[in-house]
Amino acid sequence: MFIIIVHPELHVMLLNGTGEVIDDHEYPATTEEMIEAYGDRTLELPNGSETVGDVLARLETETFENPEDARFAVYSAVSDKAVGRVGYSDRDPTPVGSPYAPDAVSF
Repeated sequence: MFIIIVHPELHVMLLNGTGEVIDDHEYPATTEEMIEAYGDRTLELPNGSETVGDVLARLETETFENPEDARFAVYSAVSDKAVGRVGYSDRDPTPVGSPYAPDAVSF
């Protein structure tokens, strides 16, 4: 599991004009309406890209009351292509068996 925190004023992931068209869309709008209108738009992410349609298809049917709701839905449903190192935490010890575990050191 990962969490993406994005301030609504920062349109970090919504490139190629996607954020602007979401803002300009008439609300309320359903997930299906958003997919139909913008599903072919590409989101460029740090580790690849995916379409708005693929992202929103991960969600249950929902009605967005305003652009902020729609943006946060997109932010919350992007894949792990949006995170740097999957499973990384600078606060928790590395889980046993993790591919990111450091090499064992013998004293």
